Amino acid sequence: MHCGVVPHPPVAVPEVGKREADKVSDTRQALLELGRRIKDSGAGVLVMISPHSPVFADAIVINMAEKLRGDLAAFGAPGVTFECDNDSRLANEIIAQCEKLNLVSAALDERLAGEFNVQLSLDHGITVPLYFLRQAGLELPLVVSSMSMFSFEQLYRFGIAVARASETLHRRVALLASGDLSHRLTPGAPAGYEPEAFKFDEEIVRLVGSADALSLINLDPDMVEKAGECGLRPIIMMMGALDGKSVQPEVLSYQAPFGVGYMVASLQPGGDDDGRLLLQPMEKNRREKLKARREKESFLVKLARETLENYVLGKPKPEIKSEEIPPEFKRRAAVFVSIKKNGQLRGCIGSVYPQQEDLVQEVMHNAINAGIHDPRFYPVRPEELDELTYSVDVLTEPEPVSGLEQLDPKKYGVIVRKGNKSGLLLPDLEGIDTAREQVDIAKEKAGIGRHEDAALERFEVVRYK
Repeated sequence: MHCGVVPHPPVAVPEVGKREADKVSDTRQALLELGRRIKDSGAGVLVMISPHSPVFADAIVINMAEKLRGDLAAFGAPGVTFECDNDSRLANEIIAQCEKLNLVSAALDERLAGEFNVQLSLDHGITVPLYFLRQAGLELPLVVSSMSMFSFEQLYRFGIAVARASETLHRRVALLASGDLSHRLTPGAPAGYEPEAFKFDEEIVRLVGSADALSLINLDPDMVEKAGECGLRPIIMMMGALDGKSVQPEVLSYQAPFGVGYMVASLQPGGDDDGRLLLQPMEKNRREKLKARREKESFLVKLARETLENYVLGKPKPEIKSEEIPPEFKRRAAVFVSIKKNGQLRGCIGSVYPQQEDLVQEVMHNAINAGIHDPRFYPVRPEELDELTYSVDVLTEPEPVSGLEQLDPKKYGVIVRKGNKSGLLLPDLEGIDTAREQVDIAKEKAGIGRHEDAALERFEVVRYK
């Protein structure tokens, strides 16, 4: 099974990028080389993972359209079209193997696509690399998979499922992870500038170049978040196909002329290598990290976690004796409880003013609401509990301000009010760098027009982790 990593910049396609396409000539040549290698491998079907296919939080979906079609019309090149046979037999076998690995996957057909209002057409995460693979003479049936917001350890199982499906059907398969690296490498980059984003790209190039799946899974979450990338999850999914095999990895190119990192890599599996059987080490590492995280929890975070866990498991709320409560928490205060799963928001509920008799009760009340009653998310399930992380923000009393000049999105949260409408935004949120952005988002949450006048208030928070 030949594996690889491919970027998907539409500008690389001459019909889209015109003269700008020459700025990624190394990437284009590397994609052609990867296509030639896959062709020489004897692969009879191509499986591609795209971060821009329909993404579900609770399942990996595989496109089951009878014919897979797409184009580059959205990028000004409607004449560049694609049509591939869908290898439905392999797709169904991958889904069956996912089930055996306790990994939720789903067949995305026309009915399901209509129900969730998503498209079955090929996205640019597929069509851009496919353009160059075809130029290399690679014309194969295709299976298209989305990524998911599962934990990295779960995503790794997908590649194992693909490898097992290949073995079961006696099919030679090529598996490609489509994804760009950091989108924040230079001032003016698509996702804004982050001075430390280049460290992410350096690490990805190094780790893919050594086929170090375990280190990819254990990358610093803060570094990953700052990168603003779309490639890590597909890469980890692809890496699973190499589990238990020796690997010949080679990074064929890396470029970043537009502030986004583009890497092309080839990973050729060899014979069995028990030292690369990684599922058990991953599970052990996950348990160790969970234990270490629990040991570092602050009083309020532990309270929020145990309250939600007990609720989800049908147990009574934790009983907290007065002498167990630190003196600074024996008061009333407004509180927000935020829950994340694998770095992504999973729930956040709070109050602008205290609603309960004391801060402890406020945290317990909002922890349950954040996990169960946030309308943006389905309620937390028991099997998710070990994957959740918590933070608790204790708010100061809001004070009115006269204008944007008295706001600082890193220091202050903001409340906007007009009539009976109000919206709140916590301070120091990723991607919000100016007071104007902060107020506009708060207005949007409140249903207040951006150009409408609104009263402003600011507050500070003490964040507990």
